[in-house]
Amino acid sequence: MMKFIYWLTPRRLKIGMIALPMIFAVIYYPMIAADRFVSSVTLTVRQASQDASANIPGMAMLLGGVNPPSREDTLYLQQYVHSLDMLKRLDARLNLRAHYESEKLDPIYRLYGGASQEWFLQYYRARVEVLFDDLSSLLTIRVQGFEPEYAQQVAQAIIEESENFVNAFSHRIAREQMRFAEQELQHAAQRLQTSKAEVLAFQNKHKLLDPTAQAEASGALVAELQSTLARQEAELRNLRSFLQEDAYQVQALKGQVAALRAQLDAERKRSTTGNSSERLNELAAKFRDLMLQARFAEDAYKLALSAVENARIDATRKIKSLVVIESPAKPEIAEYPRRVYNLITLLIVCCLLYGVARLVVATIRDHQD
Repeated sequence: MMKFIYWLTPRRLKIGMIALPMIFAVIYYPMIAADRFVSSVTLTVRQASQDASANIPGMAMLLGGVNPPSREDTLYLQQYVHSLDMLKRLDARLNLRAHYESEKLDPIYRLYGGASQEWFLQYYRARVEVLFDDLSSLLTIRVQGFEPEYAQQVAQAIIEESENFVNAFSHRIAREQMRFAEQELQHAAQRLQTSKAEVLAFQNKHKLLDPTAQAEASGALVAELQSTLARQEAELRNLRSFLQEDAYQVQALKGQVAALRAQLDAERKRSTTGNSSERLNELAAKFRDLMLQARFAEDAYKLALSAVENARIDATRKIKSLVVIESPAKPEIAEYPRRVYNLITLLIVCCLLYGVARLVVATIRDHQD
């Protein structure tokens, strides 16, 4: 080990840590490194206002303002651009793998043939940068390609696939919301029809249009009969005060009183006694229950119908759209590799490493001495 330390002279360190890396870099960057062109696109996801016009009915809701970019949806889109699904779609449309494998000379930035799906995905993520701006919620996508036209094509394809993703996502939510509201409307309509059918069956069975009104009319009739009976009985007592019991007027009035009592008893029995299927009080109570259920079903149907219309308007307002701020342009100058910048950076790093190595070697030698 000490022989190797004493062998590391400053000249050899300079050759090994500065000269050789710089010679390799000077040969690689100008002669071997492939030009990589970058096409950029800036976009975001917007949707119609959910709050500004939430209380405005009808078509006025459709005229609400537009919200700022949807941060959550833009983050979803950021993940989708770097997903395997996006890679497969781009590869199917533009033969992405073949393009990145076509550069045979550059051993560092090319894609080697037969690479696995996972390695291809990592390579794709390194060549397609997705930058999210927290302040503006804008998404910037930078696509690298060995040809300027191809970089532009890939960026344009990413826009189209992103728009399909946003549309499919928002329309799926809208369809699910509408489907739920329409199902509730169907259930409410079925309940309303069932309630109406029960009311009609009850009326047909008992031959009564409205047992409640019939019961009220019967009560009014009983009250009228009682009043008439009371007057007749008073008149009968008055006649008995100065006529014989077998007098014609007394006998006639007694017959009227008896008839009124019989009619009053019949009306009372019809209302409260006798067969349960014919008692007006029970029929009226059952009819009121049926009508209450029918009114409740009708109110539920109205609410469901209103909910469907509101869901349709709300779904329209919530439809998301992809907004392209900057369309992909055809690059004219290769942005990568940055040859001069990389060479200067490499020289600085090598010099720093050389200084650290000199310091370590000198420290070890001083301790040995």
